[in-house]
Amino acid sequence: MTIARTLGSSPTFAPLAELHLERLAGAARRRHVEAGGYVLRDGDPADSFYLIERGHVTLAVPVDGTELPIETVGPGDVLGWSWMFPPYRWHLSARAASPVDVIAFDAAGIRFACDRDPAFGYALHQALVPVLAERLQATRRRLLDVAANVAQ
Repeated sequence: MTIARTLGSSPTFAPLAELHLERLAGAARRRHVEAGGYVLRDGDPADSFYLIERGHVTLAVPVDGTELPIETVGPGDVLGWSWMFPPYRWHLSARAASPVDVIAFDAAGIRFACDRDPAFGYALHQALVPVLAERLQATRRRLLDVAANVAQ
């Protein structure tokens, strides 16, 4: 299946116009990550964002030299937000819990396309912001769970 067709079947990207799906696909490539490997790592440059096609990825934040798991995401989920905001560095890590296939989007290319075509930028942000909000809520819930366990 072409990348544009895969994007069109994704709940996140399906609402986008065909032209916008093609623009996204033009800045994308498929990537494979073996189980245990990093899709992205805290502190590294946020030069891509991802749509998970197959497998599961565990999101974790650094805490006292270790990684605190926050959430596990899987097929159809979008991964990575730091590419949207300077200084464009990851603020968490994402490690493959199983072999993972992702579509990786070139962040600089997408930012450039958003700047050149505000309608594309607006549509893309409208698609991504609800997912970002849910991810922040999941992080909040996990940190509240950790705090409750520490208090006991």
